Amino acid sequence: MASKPLRLGCDIGGTFTDFVLLDDETGGIRTYKCLTTPRDPSDAVEHGIRELGRQEPELVARLGEVIHGTTLVINAIIERKGALSALITTRGFRDVLELGREIRYAPYDVFARFPEPLVPRRNRLEVTERVRADGAVLVPLDEDEARRAVRTLAQAGVESVAVCLLNSFENPAHELAIKRILAEEAPALSASISYEVLPQIREYERTSTTVTNAYVKPLTGRYLGRLAERLGVLGFDGKLFIMLSSGGVTSVGVAAELPVRIIESGPTAAVIAGQYYGRLFDIPEMFCFDMGGTTAKSCLIQGGAAGVVQSFEVGRVQRFMKGSGLAIQVPVVDLMEIGAGGGSIARTNRRGTLQVGPESSGAEPGPICYGRGGTEPCVTDADLCLGYLDPDYFLGGAMKLDVAAARRGIEEKIAGPLGVPFLHALWGIHDLINETMAAAAKTHIAEKGGNPRLVTLAAFGGAGPVHAYGLARKLGAPRLLVPPNAGVGSALGFFTAPRAFDLVRSHKVALAAADLGAIERIFAALQAEGARTLRQAGGEEPVRFERSIDARFVGQGSETSVPVPETDLGGLDPASIRRRFDHIYEKLYGRTYPAVPLELVSFRVRASLPERLLALPKIGRRAASLAAAVKAERPAYSIRAQGFVPFSVYDRYRLSPGDAFAGPAIVEERESTLVVGEDARVTVDEYGFLWVEMGEV
Repeated sequence: MASKPLRLGCDIGGTFTDFVLLDDETGGIRTYKCLTTPRDPSDAVEHGIRELGRQEPELVARLGEVIHGTTLVINAIIERKGALSALITTRGFRDVLELGREIRYAPYDVFARFPEPLVPRRNRLEVTERVRADGAVLVPLDEDEARRAVRTLAQAGVESVAVCLLNSFENPAHELAIKRILAEEAPALSASISYEVLPQIREYERTSTTVTNAYVKPLTGRYLGRLAERLGVLGFDGKLFIMLSSGGVTSVGVAAELPVRIIESGPTAAVIAGQYYGRLFDIPEMFCFDMGGTTAKSCLIQGGAAGVVQSFEVGRVQRFMKGSGLAIQVPVVDLMEIGAGGGSIARTNRRGTLQVGPESSGAEPGPICYGRGGTEPCVTDADLCLGYLDPDYFLGGAMKLDVAAARRGIEEKIAGPLGVPFLHALWGIHDLINETMAAAAKTHIAEKGGNPRLVTLAAFGGAGPVHAYGLARKLGAPRLLVPPNAGVGSALGFFTAPRAFDLVRSHKVALAAADLGAIERIFAALQAEGARTLRQAGGEEPVRFERSIDARFVGQGSETSVPVPETDLGGLDPASIRRRFDHIYEKLYGRTYPAVPLELVSFRVRASLPERLLALPKIGRRAASLAAAVKAERPAYSIRAQGFVPFSVYDRYRLSPGDAFAGPAIVEERESTLVVGEDARVTVDEYGFLWVEMGEV
């Protein structure tokens, strides 16, 4: 590693692509930010590497790792730009994708819509076969029928096929046979079988997840192949890793085969960075807030750990209505994502009131002030006119902003139609997006058992520090934390993520009748698969395993995760598993039911390699005095004064440990800007973090 000490983190967002270059030998960090290229995201990646190469001599020759996060997969699902896909399933289960859980997310809305399945009904074919819940074959697979189905799909021009047969998680023989038939009859077709994608109980979720994997697999494979090829052309011969939704990183090969695992690849990285900072500073409750150009992502981190959930939804018809989206059952960091970013479009709605988001102008054309053809006023346009952004220092001066155009757009499309003064329109846009984020954040924090008046709010993203003060005021949070290079926080988070992979296998059995030796063999098989996956990614260090069992009361519809030790379960007393379950269940729900028998449903393993912790460099004295860090004074809007007042503008790169100052103040760095009001006080620590103590609201 000494000859290749550089690692590059690259996060492709909806508006900007962020880069962080880390030198493991010196601890030095370089950053870069450019507009995303939606038609081919690898264009922005190549551009960013070339620009960093101008700053860092022999960059590519000394580059050992590239860690990449992308919104490509989730965007393909939301925008319905995946492959023409098909589903082969057990006879009688053709309509599982429509039936779902047979639950209406809005039971009293007769017009409630559900998302269209990713596979149309004409491309869902049935085969004769049946496996019982215990894995025994009830009806053998009719292979001739399966061959005819495959030929029919190939002739229909489908590009990708999902195979999901009943109870295949207990016995995959029939799915493996169809996979073989696909390879023989239609080798050009991409195949996803549920036993490899998700060998887990629940037919609807397993089918939906496998179909989603099939839908985005060709697109993801082409993109990752093209990315690897372009990196090779640049001379890169190191390792390329992809961020998983669960917070780990994996190889390109695994990501291309299981793209459903990287749906939340980009948004997860900032949470992992926040988790690292929470542990570093021993913060009991941190609310990680990452606001970019298109969306705002947030997560409550308790005790230095972000929660991981085993299922989520994408492409919701109603953004805040659970059950209105496509069910995905893979591990994902428990974050909240809403359509609120610098590019969120402001408009008047049919009721004649102001609406901001969730639609975004994205990278093309972007807000009006970008001067790239945008005509719809956005949050960034309002922030610029409020005095929070310097039009000559956006992205460190690499991108000039047009204040006059932004002003005209807001006057013509917001202030005029609403009949309000221009200043009210400006503040309305800024404050409404803060209110939208605060409402969602309060719900998220409450659902996790947190208290918004106790959290430390950590701000990431290009727009995050601009809006963090206003969000903290609405939450009642006492403290803000703004890390160095906050504007590229997601890309920085890649360096704090472990190489890890999560595996699951369902096998329902009553605890009283469970053969713990057989369960130990299931765990051993999962661990072997996890180790093999990590070895394929080039990991040579000892693999660490974390085990858990999904258990529930007999007759219950949902499970509780119970961690179990990494020891031979064959010698474990079943009563100890019961005690662990009761302790966790009582903590979650206030009571347990000792007389009700328990059943084990699924077994989980997280395989990971030792973490390569990011050693944060300490900063020394940068200026002779705090006054030397003041760039200028700029009029900006103050909520207390209800008008423009002078804000002191600080150069973040000249602030030193121990510096402290009161608001109103603006702190500028190349990729982001921190704005604080009169009631706040900012201090700088030895690592260059900005700690903002909020005053009384």
